[in-house]
Amino acid sequence: MEASFSAQDALVAVMVAASASDEALSTEELLLITRIVEMLPAFVGYDQDRIRRVSATVFDLFEEEDGIDALIGLVREALPAGWNETAYALACDVVAADGTARHSELQFLQILRQDLGVGRLAAAAIERGARARFMRQQSPD
Repeated sequence: MEASFSAQDALVAVMVAASASDEALSTEELLLITRIVEMLPAFVGYDQDRIRRVSATVFDLFEEEDGIDALIGLVREALPAGWNETAYALACDVVAADGTARHSELQFLQILRQDLGVGRLAAAAIERGARARFMRQQSPD
């Protein structure tokens, strides 16, 4: 297991953790993580091979009793000032990607929000934005 994360690793870690929090990593969520890393300016220069290593670290931590706390500690240490809302927004996007927010995913987001110090109003705006971006057309009955 890695002793520390880069800022980019931390962002990948929260996305992977959000996806894994319901113990069902959906294809939509995994594809979204890859697209985000390829697209967003925060990941310019990031070695995409690290996604696998960061993911393995997240999975290892999730097997430990206080793994979520340890993971969030690594994330907090790695994130530059002002990136906490970015991390929360990316986690929300991953949760919203498959169209269903399960209870365990919402619990993870709540822990992440609190531990990263994302305010309630900012969190509500971020969550609403994620819902809007991943809205699905209702099929006619």
